[in-house]
Amino acid sequence: MTKCFSYFPVRAWFSALSAGTFGVAAAGMQLQQLLSLSPCPYCIFQRLLYLVIGALALAGFLLPVAAPLWAGLILLLALGGFGIAAYQTWMQAYPDLAPECGFTDPDLVERLVDLLGMQWPSLFLATGFCSSKEWVFLGLSMANWSMLLFAGIAVYALMLLRRPAA
Repeated sequence: MTKCFSYFPVRAWFSALSAGTFGVAAAGMQLQQLLSLSPCPYCIFQRLLYLVIGALALAGFLLPVAAPLWAGLILLLALGGFGIAAYQTWMQAYPDLAPECGFTDPDLVERLVDLLGMQWPSLFLATGFCSSKEWVFLGLSMANWSMLLFAGIAVYALMLLRRPAA
């Protein structure tokens, strides 16, 4: 599979990743508007991670000489996103055991989301509960899909890191 990475310039792979992650964030925002969904702090934080990953991939497109740096940062963020999505998946699977966001002392993620929500409410305002499954597609909640997407981004970043130097 890594052989296919050598057929196209590294800039093409970074641009595809950038477009994909910006697209995921835009799709989440559209679903929120169309279906009147209430995103929770962890949903909003995952949206932020998609946007930051997209920005780093755009940096990889613009400055491909630092490709290992961009791919490494993307890998770290994707693994963090996977962890957040997995935690939210657990909260949705066991809502009685989960400390509900908004009812306990806010953690670092919730504080960051609150700060961003005050600055850009249309993009980062969290109004939902972390343990609720407002949207399910093919039996998977949005947190489940996000976990799969972050895993895919992590594999993609690993492949970019293993890419032979051009």
